[in-house]
Amino acid sequence: MRKVLVVVDCQKDFIDGALGFEGADAILPGIIERIREYKDNGDEVIYTLDTHTPDYMNTQEGKNLPVPHCIKGSEGYELDESLKSILSDCRAFEKPTFGSLDLANYLASCASDIKSIELCGLVSNICVISNSIIAKAAAPEAEIIVDSKLTASFDPKRNEETLDILKGVQVTVL
Repeated sequence: MRKVLVVVDCQKDFIDGALGFEGADAILPGIIERIREYKDNGDEVIYTLDTHTPDYMNTQEGKNLPVPHCIKGSEGYELDESLKSILSDCRAFEKPTFGSLDLANYLASCASDIKSIELCGLVSNICVISNSIIAKAAAPEAEIIVDSKLTASFDPKRNEETLDILKGVQVTVL
């Protein structure tokens, strides 16, 4: 049985770009340490990339979150510089919205071999929660984990509420 770490949307636009917020960069050293732990133990590390096109403002998400961000090919789309090298050999999942169906399909295809799936990254109350629930559905017998020190939100109150909601759907919150 293997363990999987999913690093969610640690892209420039969520750290110091269009949707960046104070404290987003503070979780990066811990995420890097966790990536190293997983790799050193021979476990799998994968990551997601919020991926939008220039017509983002015409999408359902763009109409409700009217801030162009993570436009493929833009600087804001790129992983934070501190993560580029350590994630260069890992599988990536581009996602046009909060949750990734490609990630779900991948996890479901190997669910019988997965002991746990840990998620970290940005933003807790949007993409981290969405992909945690997707992981739970894709691999229902795997323990789903979110470390509260390795995720954050632009709204500290929503971050705490999100962690409570995750506990309610049987996600282990550290």
